[in-house]
Amino acid sequence: MVKRLIIILLLGIVLGPLGQAQTSIRVATYNIENYILSPIQNRPLKTKLAQAKVVESILAAKPDVLALQEVGTTKALAKLQKDLKAKGLSLPYVEHLKSFDPAIHVAYLSRYPFRKITKHDNESYLLNGRRLHVGRGFAEVQITVRGYDFSLINAHLKSKRKVPEADQAEMRLHEAYRLRRIIDARLKTNPDINLAVLGDFNDYYNSRPVKAIVGRGNSRLIDTRPSERNGDSGPNLKNSKWFPRDVSWTHFYGVEDVYSRIDYIMLSPGMNRELDRANSWIPVIANWGHGSDHRPVVISLIARDR
Repeated sequence: MVKRLIIILLLGIVLGPLGQAQTSIRVATYNIENYILSPIQNRPLKTKLAQAKVVESILAAKPDVLALQEVGTTKALAKLQKDLKAKGLSLPYVEHLKSFDPAIHVAYLSRYPFRKITKHDNESYLLNGRRLHVGRGFAEVQITVRGYDFSLINAHLKSKRKVPEADQAEMRLHEAYRLRRIIDARLKTNPDINLAVLGDFNDYYNSRPVKAIVGRGNSRLIDTRPSERNGDSGPNLKNSKWFPRDVSWTHFYGVEDVYSRIDYIMLSPGMNRELDRANSWIPVIANWGHGSDHRPVVISLIARDR
């Protein structure tokens, strides 16, 4: 009798309320730091050691859908895809967005086919009377898994590196405004849309660009903020309004020896209901920095509208 009850309870966890097996979808974002395999702009080529460590980091995440930043050419992306498959991770569906940055791009590798692809590769804005373009554009895809529809927008905002065109902080802010306009359009069409906005935003959570992306009110995005699986748990006991004191940094800036969180996966209110927080995390591997100055961010979703 006891065994029967245990089996019933376990089935209740594995199966949904209608007795159907629940599908878990794992989504990750990862800036792979100048994944360039052929000469361009005097940028260094990715070494074999760095390529192998990037593969190892991705394998630690085992994503079903992977959003990438700082990808070189389509050939470089194909090489990464091939290396992952050789290690047992098959992500056959590819999207590579080429915009105004000639060297590095945003891209996707996916286990699932893309139902729709929208290339935001010609986004621009006015700054101090001058027309500027969003360097890497925004890559938007729609995917359906067992009747569960969701969309992703992959972004890599302007870095903090100074450029002659304009102030880097203002450029990043205006890129964030352009991204938020796309988000608002999707939420206006369908307030319950399953939408994830993810990537390297190149700024802190409390910064103006990230605040612009998050938005306000009923259309406010939810920051998933995964952290390391090191045993940390519970709220911030010093101030419950602050984030927990767990390890959630995603980027290392060597010049100033600073670890920070600038990579995000943010969800629409509709999609946040499907977030499996217990299975969302930041992978920890030895010598992670040999592959990139960023770490992957991983979330899991239950593929069923709640």
